[in-house]
This record gives sequence, C-alpha cells and structure tokens, in this order.
Amino acid sequence: MNLILKTIIASIKSGTPLLLATLGEIVAEKGGVINLGLEGLMLVGALVGFSVSHHTNNPVLGLFAAIIAGGALSCVHAFLTITLRCNQIVSGLALTIFGSGLTSFFGRNMVGNTAPGFSPILFDLDIIVFIGILLVIAVWFILNHTRWGLNLRSVGENPVASDAMGLNVFRIRYAGVIVGGMSTGMSGAYLSLAYTQMWVENMVAGKGWIAIALVIFAVWDPLKALLGSYLFGAVMATILRIQAVGSKAPVYILNMAPYVVTILVLVVVTAFEGMRKKMGMPEALGVPFAKEKG
Repeated sequence: MNLILKTIIASIKSGTPLLLATLGEIVAEKGGVINLGLEGLMLVGALVGFSVSHHTNNPVLGLFAAIIAGGALSCVHAFLTITLRCNQIVSGLALTIFGSGLTSFFGRNMVGNTAPGFSPILFDLDIIVFIGILLVIAVWFILNHTRWGLNLRSVGENPVASDAMGLNVFRIRYAGVIVGGMSTGMSGAYLSLAYTQMWVENMVAGKGWIAIALVIFAVWDPLKALLGSYLFGAVMATILRIQAVGSKAPVYILNMAPYVVTILVLVVVTAFEGMRKKMGMPEALGVPFAKEKG
C-alpha cells in the first residue's frame, strides 16, 4: 500500500507541470490561437522563477516573476498572430527556439545552483500541486459559466459572428493567449522551484510538446486534462523508478517512452473521436481574424 501511495504521489508531481501548461494552452486555443511555444515559455518561466528566488531567497516572488514572464513573452506571440496575423505555427516554433536559446545563454552560469523552493505541505505535495488542481476547477467554471469564458469560446468558434455581435475579438484573444502564457510560466517555475529546486539547462525536456498533445487528448476539457496529465505523469514517474533501481533497459529507450505513449494516445483518441463530427476543437482554431471595414 505504501508503494502504491508513493507511486500516486510521484505521478501527481510529474504530472503537475504538464497540467499547468495544458490548462494554459486550452485557454489560448479556446480563443482560436494555437501556441506551440509552450516549451520556450516553460523554460523562461523556470529560469526567471529560479533566478528571482535565488537572488531574493523568496520562492513566492520567484513564482510570481515566472507567471509575469510567461504572460509577457506570450504578448509577443499574441502581437504576431493576432495583430499582425502571422502564421501561428511558425510564431510558436520561433518562441520555443527563442526561449531555449535565451535560457541557455542567461542560465549558463547558474547550472547546478540551488534556490529556495516550495516544500511539501501535505502528502509530500507542495502548494503548487494544489494550486494546479484548483486551477482545473477554475478554468472549467470560467469557460462554461462566466461571460468572459463564453465570449472566449465564441471568438474561437466564429470570430466574424462574434465581432458582429459587438465583441472585441482582438482583446479577447489577447487575454486568452496572455492568461495561457501565465499558466505555462507557472508550469516552468514548478520545475525549478518545487520539482528540482535547482537550475538545469533545458530542464523542460520536451514536456511542452507533451502538453500540446494533452490538449487533444483532453479534447479541450480542463477536467480531462487533469486525468491525462497525471496519467502521463505516472508514465514518467515509472521510468524514473526503473532507472533508479538499476534496470538494464537502455536509457534511451526508457526516455523515449513518454513520447511514444503520447503518439499512441493521439492516434487512438483521434481515431475514436474521428467518428464524431467534432472533438471539441474550436472551429476557428489557427485562423487569423481581420476585422471587416465599413
């Protein structure tokens, strides 16, 4: 029983950064904007959060700094894709490359350093884990039961009709992308301030890409994102445990496992949901909006 409890706790810990990033991407995509820059946003959030905590000895300030950094960097993606109507895929990929290069440069002198972080408060879980669970409920409620959430979904489904109804499509989409970036920044901070409490170059290690896949796995539903994130967290935790006991399995094969599982899950989910007319994907996802003149 003790082993089962430890496995569950490890799964939750490993799944929390995925959950926070997935929630952020769901919010952005519900407004019609794809952000493939999660990997870069998480890296920037991790480095900014770690740096602030390291220099102030205050992890709370580090967490807030990471959230702000994630939102600020998302503004760049929002400006390029919403205002300038650039290709959302290209902009997101550029954001990932930018975040990776930026953190490698500014974090090169901090590799291996430690910083004050968040200690466990209950069942060996820290406060960010519980914040993540609360955010699931909050995002679900906001998207389904508040005016702002319904407006966000409206501009993601049909921005032209939403504009005709008097909604400010640009402002609503900006808000969705920025809020999503803030959640992703928090995800990065979790890695450096709670999960490891140290800085490691490229410590996100592909989790941003898994989070993007989890959005599809969860069919854009925050509640299903919770299940999916912890499921993938269990896979990663199991791999770490196998490596820790000195398994003879090739380390490269083990490290590939989460991504192989991601691909298989996407294939299964897409095949199953393909029999339906819709998966819950916003109709105008990835489609730039140009306000008609006159």
